[in-house]
Amino acid sequence: MLELKNLSFTVENEDGSGSLDIIEGLNLTIDDGKFVVITGPNGGGKSTLAKLIMGIEKPTSGQILYNGQDITNMTITERAKLGIGYAFQQPPRFKGLTVRSLLSLAAGKDLPEDECCSYLTRVGLCSMDYLNREVDNSLSGGEVKRIEIATLMARKLNLAIYDEPEAGIDLWSFTMLVDTFKTLAKNETNSVIIISHQERIMQLADEIIVLANGKVQTQGPKDEIFPRLLSEFGSFSRECNLRGEAK
Repeated sequence: MLELKNLSFTVENEDGSGSLDIIEGLNLTIDDGKFVVITGPNGGGKSTLAKLIMGIEKPTSGQILYNGQDITNMTITERAKLGIGYAFQQPPRFKGLTVRSLLSLAAGKDLPEDECCSYLTRVGLCSMDYLNREVDNSLSGGEVKRIEIATLMARKLNLAIYDEPEAGIDLWSFTMLVDTFKTLAKNETNSVIIISHQERIMQLADEIIVLANGKVQTQGPKDEIFPRLLSEFGSFSRECNLRGEAK
């Protein structure tokens, strides 16, 4: 179980005019075995929240508990040892390191070729074209992103956090990715948190959390929250169309 208690994250404005609350007094509980999608407007604090959970950023105040243990001040490495993993919006590159080596490092053992190929296929990559390629600038942003998602799968995490996994991925590969997340959603022992605006990903969720202005606006079962979001989006679209006709 992941618990966030009165969590806040504040940054100083670049012009020295004061501070800005990115996350403000946030309280949130995510049970084990849940597939959770966090959505909401841009700038609402979604990616920052994911980084706070992973330890990439440190909260200004509040607590982060994982299975009853206070991990607020733990390093990224210490959290990784607890089985927590994170996929960046813009993954790092590793010149001189092959895709197969990266997958083996993630798994903590030398993976056989067929197992490496399985992970790559699940994220929409032709395994034989990528297995021995270096994870460097010769790969596109979308390719590196899919490879990073494959490494998280190879780690067999207890809590996997994906920050907008659909960004920079073509439609065909996105379909493959959705199928992979469908498989993950059926796993009742691991928890998955996905930051996403995509309807097809939200439809896979057990729970949807709407985050805006650094606070949880809504949290609940997908069957309750998703239709409400569709209704709100539809109203917004109709309003925009009417404005266009009025012009």
